[in-house]
Amino acid sequence: MCVSLATLAAVTQAKTVKYQTFEEDAPGTVIGNLAKDISSAPSSSGGSRTNFRMMKQFNSSFIRLRESDGQLAIGERIDRERICKHTLHCLIAFDVVSFSKEQFKLVHVEVEVKDINDNSPEFPRKESSLEISENTAVGTRIPLDFAVDEDVGVNYIQSYQISVNSHFSIDVLSRADGVKYAELVLMKELDRETQASYALELVAMDGGNPSRTGTTRINVKVKDYNDNSPVFDRSSFSVDLPEDAPVGSLLLDLNAEDPDEGLNGEVVYGFGNQVPSEIRQLFRVDRKTGRLTLESPIDFESKNTYEFDVQATDLGPNPSPTICKIVVQVQDVNDNAPEISITPMTSITAGIAYITEAAARESFVALVSTSDRDSGANGQVHCTLYGHDHFRLQQAYEDSFMIVSTNPLDREKIPEYNLTVVAEDLGSPPFRTITQYTIRLTDENDNAPVFSKPVYEVAVVENNAPGAYITTVVARDMDMGSNGKVSYKLADTYIMGSPISTFVSLDPASGSLYALRSFNYEVMKQLELRITASDAGSPPLSGSANVYVRIVDQNDNAPAITHPALNNGSAEVLLPRDAPTGYVITRVEARDADEGVNSELSYALATGEPSAFSVNKATGEIYLNQVLSHDVDETLSVTVTVSDNGRPALTSTATLHFLIIAGSPPSDRTVYHSGGGDEVHAQWDLSVVIIVVLAGSCTLLLLAIILIATTCNRRKRDKSGEDSDSYGEKGTVERGRSHVVDNPLLPLHGAGGVTGFEEHSYSSQPGGFTSAHPGGSDMCSASEDGSEEAVRPITIWKGNSYTTISARDPAFSGKDSGKGDSDFNDSDSDVSGDTGLKKDGVVVPPMGGQNGLWACTSECKVLGHSDRCWSPSAVRANAAPSPAPTLSSFSSLSKTASLPRDPHRRDNYYQAHIPKTVGLQSVYEKVLHREYDYVLVTPPRPVRVQEISDITIPVYTPTPTHCPNNDV
Repeated sequence: MCVSLATLAAVTQAKTVKYQTFEEDAPGTVIGNLAKDISSAPSSSGGSRTNFRMMKQFNSSFIRLRESDGQLAIGERIDRERICKHTLHCLIAFDVVSFSKEQFKLVHVEVEVKDINDNSPEFPRKESSLEISENTAVGTRIPLDFAVDEDVGVNYIQSYQISVNSHFSIDVLSRADGVKYAELVLMKELDRETQASYALELVAMDGGNPSRTGTTRINVKVKDYNDNSPVFDRSSFSVDLPEDAPVGSLLLDLNAEDPDEGLNGEVVYGFGNQVPSEIRQLFRVDRKTGRLTLESPIDFESKNTYEFDVQATDLGPNPSPTICKIVVQVQDVNDNAPEISITPMTSITAGIAYITEAAARESFVALVSTSDRDSGANGQVHCTLYGHDHFRLQQAYEDSFMIVSTNPLDREKIPEYNLTVVAEDLGSPPFRTITQYTIRLTDENDNAPVFSKPVYEVAVVENNAPGAYITTVVARDMDMGSNGKVSYKLADTYIMGSPISTFVSLDPASGSLYALRSFNYEVMKQLELRITASDAGSPPLSGSANVYVRIVDQNDNAPAITHPALNNGSAEVLLPRDAPTGYVITRVEARDADEGVNSELSYALATGEPSAFSVNKATGEIYLNQVLSHDVDETLSVTVTVSDNGRPALTSTATLHFLIIAGSPPSDRTVYHSGGGDEVHAQWDLSVVIIVVLAGSCTLLLLAIILIATTCNRRKRDKSGEDSDSYGEKGTVERGRSHVVDNPLLPLHGAGGVTGFEEHSYSSQPGGFTSAHPGGSDMCSASEDGSEEAVRPITIWKGNSYTTISARDPAFSGKDSGKGDSDFNDSDSDVSGDTGLKKDGVVVPPMGGQNGLWACTSECKVLGHSDRCWSPSAVRANAAPSPAPTLSSFSSLSKTASLPRDPHRRDNYYQAHIPKTVGLQSVYEKVLHREYDYVLVTPPRPVRVQEISDITIPVYTPTPTHCPNNDV
């Protein structure tokens, strides 16, 4: 079968070449030459050399291939009977790849091994015995042992012969599997009394040239007869048996009948004497019932047909057995999974195929051979390749496939492919075999070294030591092995007439760059290098990068004074005696070979007459500070220093000798005019200026933070003072009028008439209230003995402190709001059970009621009901006469004035800061106009509330007061 294949450069065809050889040929015997046999088509390679390679297959040691020209020869002696037992056509098949530089071709080679007559027929027994009853009918056939010959074809057994005798002959027959056997035929009636036995010789002959024979001896004994033999239902049976039938399966239920009676009619079953041991191991016949069952597993792939005899014999004397022929046809079952054999084109490691990454599309990688021992659809195999689309399977012929590449390969991206080959037969259910296979790419030098960056810029300080490290360049090559081994080299360039290799050296292995000499910035500002990185491939690939080495200046040159001209470090300068103050005598000029701050110069006077001369720090001009008083021809000397701004600074000095001469200075000379002192131009260092500015900024920021903190603290203290002042210590007690007040806080009882209190104001001094109206007034306070007594204020506990409140202040009430941490009801109800109306924010009890109620203050309207806006209020005198007060008359007051009973809540009150609002002020004025009479009660000193359930507010009962006549 021919299958078209796409190759590297041309399209070729896979073809099958067939050869023949004889078994037992000597090793080295030439079978054929592939180069001659497949060269019928002209080669498109232009005469290029073609090599051959055998793809390893089964029995590959029998045939040898010479790779240079494809000559096939015997590798080792071939025994056809061992490798192809009982097979008419014996083939040794293998695959050969012929490849040249441009193309490859897959050749399927089949070598047929021809049989030679090297085996003689053999009988299983050299001598056998038969017992025949004397009444056996003429024509009766008796099976004989059949001979076996390992050869096939014409070299197999072709005929049987029997020795000459008067009663017997043979008939040669063929079984279904092609085996020939002989049956003994009775040609003449026997008479035991005439001849009791016969000695016969059976000869089997094959068809070889020369013919080979095998002989066995048959001894026939004539027995007295039993006149009836068992009879089977049929003389032969054919049975189909699946190869996967379990042991014990029933094949046939044989039955034979004998009309005789007694033992002569009792039938037993068994295999015939000529049945070989192979049949006896595979099958079993029950002696009594005749049931034929499977004794051992059978395999269709080993043998698909079995033919044997079962005989039935009675138990009478001189029994005559009856033969029934059984043919068992084994049916194939899909019980064998496909086998996969993968042979790589190039292999270094078992199970791994290698292919170069430079291989073109459709390059041959490996040969996949499949086989299945089953037959028919069970033995047809479908093969599939999974793993990557860079490879595919291409069928070469029948059960062989080629793995070929489909795309260009790149080892640097995918170095290895793990493929899966799946072979599946077409049986039902199908069997599947999965094999993992690895294809590894070999490296080609297809990547040049690449530097980490194309340009390197480094800096080296001048005056470096020779051998100093400069930098390291790095280049990477994605190839492996020698193809990826990078070496570095300096490009041949010249600097200042000298090779670059005299300035720097480059480590070829590491890429490290070193200085070979000490660099001088004043001579050379920069080095420009070009470095090449090459791999060790064949041919080598390279990449390059530029390196710019910048020489950094150091302050290594002192200023050189160029004017005035110096002689041994000094110079003489003429100075007119009549030169005025500020006269510029000369200008010192200098230059510095360095650059930047290292070349910035400053001038100063070191020694000499500093009072007479000055120098401009920036320009170097020397001028007079005062009028000269020296004589002519007298010499004044000064030492001038010139310093640069490097670190450390370098200095040069020059001594100037000023020779005083007579006369006046030229009119065109510069004269400095000083404003009243030596003019000094301070040259501040830039770093000093920056430090000063930063220090000033930090100081200002610190002062601002302190100022803000102080202001905030002061405001907090002021606010705290205002809150404490809101609880006024001033209050007046106004005498009640004769008319009935709508909202009395607490009724008081006197002897008669209207009682009142004298108005007092509370003083901050200990002692309580002082009189607000000295000399007498219409207001007064009274005690039981009739003497005036100062009314004390009420001190209440607010959160974490005590607060003293005014009696007239309606912003506080002792009633619990009911919405804080209290056990009492809210301001809309009273614990005494009396009901009342709310008017102007206070509780109005029913007229004539004796129980006091507590008023809700206006603060509750602003802050909501809470314990912070309540304080105990005072009582006023009742307008109507009433009995003397009793303890029961204050029962409601006691309950109302009680503090919370929960000791845990009592300690958690917070001080209330009541704002001074317009709303509170208006309520305050309304309360004043209603002319309440109050009794102010306070403890002697602020104390912590005791752990009692009720604390009552003491009430002072007024006595008749003595008021002035103008009292109403």
